[in-house]
Amino acid sequence: MKPLLKKLFFIVLGTAVFASCKKDASVEYYMGGTAPVLSADASNSIPLAYANADQNAVTFSWTNPEYQFASGISSQDVSYLLEIDTLGANFTNPNKQSITISKDLGLTINQSTFNGYLLNQLVLAPAVPHTIQVRTTSTMGGVSKTALVSNVLQFTVTPYTIPPKVTPPASGELYITGSALASGWTNAPPSAQKFTKLSNTLYEIIVALSGGNSYTFLPTYGSWNDKYSIAVKNDPNEVNGGDFQWQGNDILAPSTSGNYKIDVDFQRGKFTVTKQ
Repeated sequence: MKPLLKKLFFIVLGTAVFASCKKDASVEYYMGGTAPVLSADASNSIPLAYANADQNAVTFSWTNPEYQFASGISSQDVSYLLEIDTLGANFTNPNKQSITISKDLGLTINQSTFNGYLLNQLVLAPAVPHTIQVRTTSTMGGVSKTALVSNVLQFTVTPYTIPPKVTPPASGELYITGSALASGWTNAPPSAQKFTKLSNTLYEIIVALSGGNSYTFLPTYGSWNDKYSIAVKNDPNEVNGGDFQWQGNDILAPSTSGNYKIDVDFQRGKFTVTKQ
């Protein structure tokens, strides 16, 4: 029995050593790469116009970072992150536009899409010139230590006005009602539950909300026929805001009772709920 056990021990040991040697032989050492060089077919400005919405706004191109390993240039897939931000934010703006590109060394964006980035993501005022910056970052295999950041390009852009994503109330008024409000569910809420109209597409109110209850927005005092709400009833993902629509379902208030500022932006089709 003992000789058999000894034979099995040396077989297992030999297999482990072989596997270890094979593993060591396959180890690659990352040697770095060259930061991609970003360029564009536009120079100082990117013209945008509603009439040209389907035409190309700009094409960005960048060089291959040519990641190196000890055995030579990597053949693995490289991904790129194209970032668009406002001047001075240094790409730390939470509203910056980020676009992930796999493998390709360029991206063409039409005017409608680019204008949407500026209005809906960067939240820039339309019909006003703004300065933006663009860069790209390459990574290999999603590993952050392989990130290489390109040069930064700068452009002047003037977003154009587009039809609101959600049609604003014809009444020019907006009210909030529901179990989360002092009034409870009523189509004739008190004046304290009426929004302030900041523009044709933007309404704002500061109001006390009862945590964990629901509410909706009414455009016509005394009527249940129209309302603005969300797609999924009491969606917990939208307690701090999100997309809204005409009709729809009740909105869930934050879990903590207190005063909240609610902004309803018909241009972008979004509302925000901020604790005061």
